[in-house]
Amino acid sequence: MGDGKAKTKKRRELIYVIAGKDDSLVGSECQEILKQLLEPEQRSTGLLSVEANEVAAADVFDELRTLPFLTEKRVVVVKKADDFVSTNREMLEKYFDDPCPTGILVLTVSSWPAQTKLARKLPNVGRLIKVTQPKPWQLPYRLIEYARDVYGKKLAKETAGLLVELTGDDLARLYSEIDKLALFVDDAKAITTEHIESLIGHNRIFGAFAVIDAIVAGDTAKAIERLRNMFSEDRTAEYTVVGAFAFHMRRMFQAKALLERGVGPAEVTKKLRLWSNVDGFFAQLKTMSLEQIGANLSRLAEIDYAIKTGRAKAPVAIEQFVLGLAGGTRSVSTLRTA
Repeated sequence: MGDGKAKTKKRRELIYVIAGKDDSLVGSECQEILKQLLEPEQRSTGLLSVEANEVAAADVFDELRTLPFLTEKRVVVVKKADDFVSTNREMLEKYFDDPCPTGILVLTVSSWPAQTKLARKLPNVGRLIKVTQPKPWQLPYRLIEYARDVYGKKLAKETAGLLVELTGDDLARLYSEIDKLALFVDDAKAITTEHIESLIGHNRIFGAFAVIDAIVAGDTAKAIERLRNMFSEDRTAEYTVVGAFAFHMRRMFQAKALLERGVGPAEVTKKLRLWSNVDGFFAQLKTMSLEQIGANLSRLAEIDYAIKTGRAKAPVAIEQFVLGLAGGTRSVSTLRTA
């Protein structure tokens, strides 16, 4: 007679299905699974990763049943496997019933219908990972989880929000930036705002600052030249340039509001952690009212939406914004000198 205690055995997940419409997000999730399953030095002998149209089902099953060498498990990744699953459904159903204990199968698909036999069998031998683009407000939380789970680093919500603002809302790209930051901070327990500004933000923010600086100096041609250089020198500028200008404008708005409340420039500098060309920053503030800065922030939000919905191209939209900014700044300068 038993002792009344239920005996439990930890089930090993032998099959992973990663389903999602966005190839970059699915690929990023697949890489995270591989990091959990294999050490980098084990991949040369323990990993086979192939496109579904480049491999036969029999070869996939042979690989899974091959005894692993210099590792405890052999991982086989079949990418873009929708047609592979449809064509080899019966063979996969049999494999799902009795998977090899030393092989792990990873399938990436665009969809995984819940009503199929495979979908019903999967929870017994593995798990389904659904990948969807998170809502904008969810992105900081996803980054906080990623930094914690993958690198053991703390990431404050405000800091994560800054990273989204400077990098854009592509989750795979954001994960890549966290990868870089984790290496950059080394043994530090947290990724801070200062780390992001130093490693990622400096060039982008400086570029936006330089464009506005040229406008303040009355040199619109130079402002446009600097803007175009931002695109030519940074392949990611199409996704990050609006965020860079918005970051700078938001900082201007905060500084202007503090100054109008009677806070001194030194205290504003400290509160906003102004770390470069402080005199130039305050010179820019003198050319715009709080209302104008707020209007510019609203315009940038409209541009961001238009770009993301395909109604505008980033280089054209932001150049029009800069030209409008130049006109508005000249108007203010004229009024003040009249």
